[in-house]
Amino acid sequence: MAAAFEQKLEWLKNQGHAPLLKGILHGIEKEGLRVDLQGQLAETDHPTALGSALTHSHITTDYSEALLEFITPVFKQSGDALTFLADLHQFTYANMNGELIWSASMPCHLPDESAIPVARYGSSNVGTLKSVYREGLNFRYGKMMQTIAGIHYNFSLPEALWPEYQAFCENQDRVQDFRSAQYFTLIRNFRRYSWLLLYLFGASPALSKTFMKDKPHALESLDDDTLYLPYATSLRMSDLGYSNKAQASLNICFNHLATYADSLHQAINTPYGAYEKIGVKVDGAYRQLNTNILQIENEYYSDIRPKRVTHSGEKPLHALRERGVEYIEVRNTDINPFLPLGIDQTQADFIDLFLITCLLADDSEISNCECERIHANHDLVVTRGREPGLVLQRKDDEIELTRWGHELLDKIQLTADMMDQVDGSSRYSDSLSAQRSKLDDPSLTPSAQVLKALQDDKLSYEQFVLQQSAAHRETLLQHKLSDAAGSYLQRQAEESLQEQAEIEARDNQDFDQFLAEYLAG
Repeated sequence: MAAAFEQKLEWLKNQGHAPLLKGILHGIEKEGLRVDLQGQLAETDHPTALGSALTHSHITTDYSEALLEFITPVFKQSGDALTFLADLHQFTYANMNGELIWSASMPCHLPDESAIPVARYGSSNVGTLKSVYREGLNFRYGKMMQTIAGIHYNFSLPEALWPEYQAFCENQDRVQDFRSAQYFTLIRNFRRYSWLLLYLFGASPALSKTFMKDKPHALESLDDDTLYLPYATSLRMSDLGYSNKAQASLNICFNHLATYADSLHQAINTPYGAYEKIGVKVDGAYRQLNTNILQIENEYYSDIRPKRVTHSGEKPLHALRERGVEYIEVRNTDINPFLPLGIDQTQADFIDLFLITCLLADDSEISNCECERIHANHDLVVTRGREPGLVLQRKDDEIELTRWGHELLDKIQLTADMMDQVDGSSRYSDSLSAQRSKLDDPSLTPSAQVLKALQDDKLSYEQFVLQQSAAHRETLLQHKLSDAAGSYLQRQAEESLQEQAEIEARDNQDFDQFLAEYLAG
């Protein structure tokens, strides 16, 4: 039964299932560069007072030693995730010896690529594995890419909804298989329409000239230190930061879990000539985990991923194949430099509406031709999204971005009406209204506001973000951390250091053998 979007909404409301949506689960992961008070990249180690980057559940590092990553637990209310994220910022600032967290996606002044420290995780085999993987990213893509930061928004529907929805759809598969198929419907529609999120929330229209160095580009100079594009929304999501011919050649299929997993498995096990030239272990030092197109699953860059919590030592792809999709991870969210956390409640509410609508919308598969249109629309919006009269491709026709955007918001409004009814408020419609205003007036978008601030105050990109970072530090230090939250994070820091020490003490296997077994597993 292929019910229309409106029918699914009516079923949710009339059969009393809409209240189940109160059980939607949310988690937020946010990256942020550590910089000194002059806005220079921190070359210091990950602060010991924050705990172990290897074993801490909530405070770790991403590709660079200087790139903090905050990970919230899973909450039913996105507001609780935002509060925990504020707790993490407050605790970190109180234990960071005067450094700042860079409050934008594109990095600070980078005088020399060699000064960018690759993340370190101690002497254990699992810690070494994480570091070698990042060394591989360095050799494959360069260190500049390792300084780009973003926000990941994790989202899952309540388990109680799936059997009810499956019965409505008259589907006879295992619930696990039905749930995975529906999440892939969400993913396909996200890919079709995520250009709208880039327009509404993209916040990286400019960057420091030091990021590009001598690389060829089509950016314009705003001043002696700043490059930009006048109508760009998210240069972070353009090909400037993550240029990868190997991955560009991949044909990762998002139509089914099985084909997605097979495509990734093939990439993880297919050697790539340019990486073979780099070598794996050279003069006794590891340069990468292997010479394949992807070292591991996480190397594949996508703006949305199907995910499942893994067991200890289990690979993500194995977990997906065995137990299906558990949640999705939205990865195209820029850090908004005007917001202390880089994201706020209004944005979180709209993302929820967008994802619910993607789940319930058309479940058609993506053809190769449509995949090309999706990439073309993405590239247009990240570099020219606010350009007056910009035209995107939809099916076999063209349509103005603003017109298509309003049509999508009209559909999302139906979801907002249902969610407001469930919540007993107008917060979801209010969130949608804020986004509609941005379609009507592009100057209200974060990307336009960034450029306006640079031009009005005659600031370089680096000066502007440094000012914002310092102001947000003061705001976040004033955030009230409850005694329970403070004790919990302090205990996490201490226990994570102890856990890392215990892991290192237990290690009695040669890393060569450990890596061989890991890759064979």
